[in-house]
Amino acid sequence: MGWSRHHKTGLIYHSPQRALDGYTLVSTRGGTWTNLIDMKGNICHRWEDLDGIMYARLLPNGNLLLRSGVADEAEGMGGSSKSLKELDWESNVVWEYKNPMLHHDFRRLPNGNTVALTWEVLPESIAVNVKGGYIDENSTTHMYADKIIEVDLKGNLVKEIRLWENLDFDEDQICFLENRKEWTHANSLDFTNDGDFLVSFRQTSTIGIVDNETGAYKWKWGPGTVSHQHNPNMLNNGNILLFDNGAHRRGMNYSRLLEVNPANDEIEWEYLGDPAMSFYSYNISNAERLSNGNTLVCEGAPGRLFEVTQSGDIVWEYISPHFVYSATSAGGSVFGYSNAVFRAHRYEATFAGFKDHDLDPNKYSNLNRIFS
Repeated sequence: MGWSRHHKTGLIYHSPQRALDGYTLVSTRGGTWTNLIDMKGNICHRWEDLDGIMYARLLPNGNLLLRSGVADEAEGMGGSSKSLKELDWESNVVWEYKNPMLHHDFRRLPNGNTVALTWEVLPESIAVNVKGGYIDENSTTHMYADKIIEVDLKGNLVKEIRLWENLDFDEDQICFLENRKEWTHANSLDFTNDGDFLVSFRQTSTIGIVDNETGAYKWKWGPGTVSHQHNPNMLNNGNILLFDNGAHRRGMNYSRLLEVNPANDEIEWEYLGDPAMSFYSYNISNAERLSNGNTLVCEGAPGRLFEVTQSGDIVWEYISPHFVYSATSAGGSVFGYSNAVFRAHRYEATFAGFKDHDLDPNKYSNLNRIFS
């Protein structure tokens, strides 16, 4: 979408007959709050944490599991966080795991453990063989790679999988327009329907299915088809939905949504803006398939959320009116006064975590009046 300090924010459009009724969870990148908004864009609940809330998800009990603000130890890498926290409905911290190498994504398991992405320094003998990328004044003296960790409720390490150990130097090359301080830059962690890990590597434009036990890659796909994608997630039919950002794409940059069948690598559904350049987010962003068959989209950089049908009709659209000022991002890019959203999620009114909780927007009438 085009940028303007004067464009309308808040609710842009809503077709109640075609959109999935519910509440959308939205965190402004770099802010200290997460808002739960209704279909009219009204705040119905807000969590706050002074350490910052870069990204959050709701747990089945209604608590908020979040990734906090940037860690100083991360040496300027985007997606960094100091800790993972769980807040109750009143924003009290009921659980926290601190690790300055945490970044981007996490999931709470049914047994109460938490899996998350972290960085670690690559052995120099491996780093020197990684191909691609460039070196400049923002480069580190070493190269980072990604791993998945699992911790219990006491913060004890239960398991770790080094995602770099089964990569291929020839296949997994860094985009020549990206810095060599990281090999892969994992920006997403999810599960397949069979319980394996589903990961996304921005630096190499690769999506992978990783064996939950061995760390071996069962499937890798992406280079030459997608460009610096985010948030692959597996649908009930076994296909993978993802946000193809399109940064560094040959020719004009534009974003799109893809549904790919990992059994044959065929793209079975695609959504583009009309014109294509009207839909674009250089970084962050996500898409999730809703129970009515529509797709909720977070066009992250401009803070635009919308719901689109399978035929490409937009039936709900909202531009976040909640801005924060950031002189530079962790990656060194100037963001300025921004309403960027890493990801957004829609929860239906019947979601178990809402039981016995007040979702009356009148509680936040002052905020809703300011941002309406």
